[in-house]
Amino acid sequence: MNPPLVDLKGLKFAWTEHDPLIDLASWQVQAGEQLLISGPSGCGKSTLLALIAGLMTAPEGDVSLLGHRLGRMPAAARDRLRADHMGVIFQQFNLIPYLSALDNMVLACRLSSRRSAKFSSLAAMRQAATTMSNELDLEPSAMRRSVTRLSIGQQQRVAAVRALLGGPELVLADEPSSALDAKRELQLIELLTRQCRQQGTALILVSHHQALEGHFDRHWRMGG
Repeated sequence: MNPPLVDLKGLKFAWTEHDPLIDLASWQVQAGEQLLISGPSGCGKSTLLALIAGLMTAPEGDVSLLGHRLGRMPAAARDRLRADHMGVIFQQFNLIPYLSALDNMVLACRLSSRRSAKFSSLAAMRQAATTMSNELDLEPSAMRRSVTRLSIGQQQRVAAVRALLGGPELVLADEPSSALDAKRELQLIELLTRQCRQQGTALILVSHHQALEGHFDRHWRMGG
């Protein structure tokens, strides 16, 4: 069996000394696997994603991505690893307010030589982003607008396309459909899972909606 894409060993993290929020002796995600994580508010779902993304480091244990032990890497090296190999859909989206929706979609890909190399030109990259956005009912006029002029649901879809573009090995999605109605939530989940399967991308998605588990290879409930 190939080594896991994400490998956590002896991981412990707590915000306070008396609150063991995360305590995982061994936890893995394989390349291409699609995992749904659910659980009550405050159980550590978003914190776990931040640790896997290398946005935070734990005082005890190891988080490895593609064999790289994130806790032993300087912050700049973690940032480069994340840019080249991960797409992240944050709860707060982290979009650039003065850029258009389309420019936000392609920005992360343009900043990674590895991901941008998958396109023959910037025009081809922009076309791929437009095709994905069409599948999410994001109308062409919205693509040209500043993201500050988009609804929360539209911004959420922009963030999803940005994470997928360029075929990273791993997509981390923190409540990516929370601002969408039921129809568009299903569209987004189906796009994420389908696109990740086509690209061979692993997907770790956090949601309160356990009913989504039928779209995933595995469902893990935290704090339950």
